Amino acid sequence: MGIGGSIFLIALGAILAFAVDVEMGWLNLSVVGWVLMLAGVVGLIMTAYLWRGRRRTVVTPVADPRVVPSREEQVVEEYREVRRPGRPL
Repeated sequence: MGIGGSIFLIALGAILAFAVDVEMGWLNLSVVGWVLMLAGVVGLIMTAYLWRGRRRTVVTPVADPRVVPSREEQVVEEYREVRRPGRPL
């Protein structure tokens, strides 16, 4: 459902539960509002739970000092040293 859909359901449910006072025969709009709010909260919790797994720390491996880097890696490292942001050449 996503965060946006969950917030929309919560807002729509709150409007129906608290702001609308209309009798529609057998349909109670206050109960419909509470059900929509509950569905929005469950959707928000499920979305937060599913997104929790995507926030992982990326670990970069440390270069082994015994390994001699290739010429391409040396050129890239020299370029990084020369082109630092905020420093004029």
